[in-house]
Amino acid sequence: MQTSQSFRMDDFIAGCIGGGASVVVGHPLDTVKTRLQAGHGYRSSLHCVLSIYRKETAMGFFKGMSFPLASITVYNSVVFGFFSNTQRLISRYRYGDGRRPCGMADLAAASMLTGLVSVSLGAPVDLVKIRLQMQTQMVLAESLHLAGNVPSGSNIPMRSISVPTKSLYRGPLHCISSILQTEGLQGLYRGAGAMVLRDVPGYMLYFIPYTVLCDLLRPDGTSSLHPGSIMLAGGLAGSISWVTATPADVVKSRLQADAQRKRKYKGIVHCILTSYRTEGAQVFFRGWSVNAVRGFPMSATMFLTYELSLQFFRSL
Repeated sequence: MQTSQSFRMDDFIAGCIGGGASVVVGHPLDTVKTRLQAGHGYRSSLHCVLSIYRKETAMGFFKGMSFPLASITVYNSVVFGFFSNTQRLISRYRYGDGRRPCGMADLAAASMLTGLVSVSLGAPVDLVKIRLQMQTQMVLAESLHLAGNVPSGSNIPMRSISVPTKSLYRGPLHCISSILQTEGLQGLYRGAGAMVLRDVPGYMLYFIPYTVLCDLLRPDGTSSLHPGSIMLAGGLAGSISWVTATPADVVKSRLQADAQRKRKYKGIVHCILTSYRTEGAQVFFRGWSVNAVRGFPMSATMFLTYELSLQFFRSL
């Protein structure tokens, strides 16, 4: 598995496996988070959960999961592979030994670079996922937009305008094709700027707490961590990262879900100002509790699967 002292492929493979496991665990709450941040009519997290279940059954929580399951495995492979190899390159450049553990400044640099790189792959993945998760509400928005265009002198009452029940997109590929046809290639990167604001500090607050917590849970610094300790460190790191990233995540979700015929938001600043004026400062913390809850099992699963896979490959 090792191609050189500084570059290893097993980090990429382990990241791929961990990514797939984390998607299965975290997608239902990710759907709730997205609906809370970019949707309308939900009074609380519990109300959102109950609404999805009553209107769309349990399958509603797994809308749009096929695409993340296929793509986030690749995405996490790049994230974990890039982060681990960047650490070794930094150690090799600064200390002459790629095996030397990184200091806090080195970890911060590797994390922030990872956040930048992740956007190139993550922005289209997140966009398609959110469009698929939001399409029930987007169909409703389109229907109400059409209803609002009925001449005021018409005798057709608003309640008689039927709302289509079919989905806007037949699946991930149809979603990508539709976005390319209507918005062009740049449409796949809508919200990428907000994603940079989320992921650059977000990954720093993901990998550094995980590293620090692992060191605290391994007092002698040499023994292997118990799987429970890995899950605890990974889960806490995930919760910390997602809670602090919530404001930028709200803006990103709104920009990416903004697929109606008449755009609501012209860009990041316009989205922030419009959201603040219409809903107050609390809007930027919408979904933070779901992020905190979702971040724990998802990241615990991610890090545990990654570390166990890495141990397996390096024992071969």
